[in-house]
Amino acid sequence: MNGLTGNAKMIDVPGGRIAYAVSGEGPLVVLAHGMGDNRSAYRFLAPLLVAAGYRVAAVDLRGHGQSSTGWASYTHADIAGDLLAVIAAERGPAVIVGHSCSGGAATVAAGTHPDQVAAVVEIGPATRPYRMNVSALLLSRRYRRGVLLLARGAFLGSVPAWAKYLDHAYPGVKPPDWDAWLAALLASLREDDRMRAVRAIGTSPATGTAAQLPRVRCPALVIMGTLDPDWPSPRAEAAAIAGLLPAGTGRSVMIEGAGHYPHAQYPAQTADAIVAFLGEHAAGRDRA
Repeated sequence: MNGLTGNAKMIDVPGGRIAYAVSGEGPLVVLAHGMGDNRSAYRFLAPLLVAAGYRVAAVDLRGHGQSSTGWASYTHADIAGDLLAVIAAERGPAVIVGHSCSGGAATVAAGTHPDQVAAVVEIGPATRPYRMNVSALLLSRRYRRGVLLLARGAFLGSVPAWAKYLDHAYPGVKPPDWDAWLAALLASLREDDRMRAVRAIGTSPATGTAAQLPRVRCPALVIMGTLDPDWPSPRAEAAAIAGLLPAGTGRSVMIEGAGHYPHAQYPAQTADAIVAFLGEHAAGRDRA
């Protein structure tokens, strides 16, 4: 699928090996998926970024895809370290595009290693500590079902429940290869105890992650689907994250009708937002 499946580059980091695939020429953009996924999550977005003139490295998170299993921990800081290792191997600095937990990891990387991160794009980011909204559980079926399926899938390690969560988190429009892609993903999650990584990420608190937001000095874009079931109000969550960034650094964009995976549901709109944002700031182009 556009070079995002099959053989990958491998890099050794403390505790294991990280797999990633590179395509295109130009400034480096590192794509990092969310928990319970793999780099094929960007099979539609990556070619659009390559066509826009970027060199794209799509990463399998620790415990996911072709990366090794059996890691001691799976925190945002751990994932940030893995992404920084990829950036170093590919002669960064780089733009980091991080989805969900990797949005939090992108924040940590940018806050702690500003010389290596030219810009960050956080898609449906799990950057602030998660707090369940009891009132919204009662009033919003979308949010209630999302929370329950997340709890059964990510926190309890149930592959069937994770499949139901994904169906819910892709409301309305499904990617054209949905059935084949989902079957391949679920088969991968059943191998080598990869759901252990999903559980570990799902139960790792975002301690210290939000505290890095005021330390981010590079341009930052938050992209959120208007129907993302992980939050009672996706728009409010996106605005809150952008608001914690230094003045003039961050902003948010909403993708109408998208759930938790706008980059796979609406890749053209997501790519347009990213390319316009990077073009506005010329992120990384002076160091390509």
